Amino acid sequence: MKKLTIVEADFSKKEHTDSILSITNAYARDPMGLGKELPDISKKRLIDELRDFPGTICFIAYSNGAAAGLANCFYSFSTFRAARVINVHDLAVLPEYRSLGIGQALLGTVEKKATETGCCKITLEVREDNRARSLYERVGFSYGEPTMYFMTKELD
Repeated sequence: MKKLTIVEADFSKKEHTDSILSITNAYARDPMGLGKELPDISKKRLIDELRDFPGTICFIAYSNGAAAGLANCFYSFSTFRAARVINVHDLAVLPEYRSLGIGQALLGTVEKKATETGCCKITLEVREDNRARSLYERVGFSYGEPTMYFMTKELD
């Protein structure tokens, strides 16, 4: 088994910002992402915007020192529970590192942080055809009652 290390990203460290950009772009190219590269403007602005956005929290998984996966998360708030929520916006593991437990380890790290910071829940969205659904179910995510749908309205 390879050595796995998960760190909370420090945006002042180039190694961390390079890892976030690289893995997020790889995720964008994946069929579960955009199916193509991040737009140039997104690549140029991503790190600064994440750094400046209130409530950003990113975790990077390193396997034997190589960036292997990440969880880009954001704090939000549950009015019904009057408590913080962590939303996992992106959970990505590079193809060559999949099925090694890295996604589960990242989610465990997110859960630990959520507990430490008084969050009442962790949320995420997942495509119906995403094979990671079984991971999410295995670690305790459910579809909620009543079933909710994620909707978007693109503004550009």
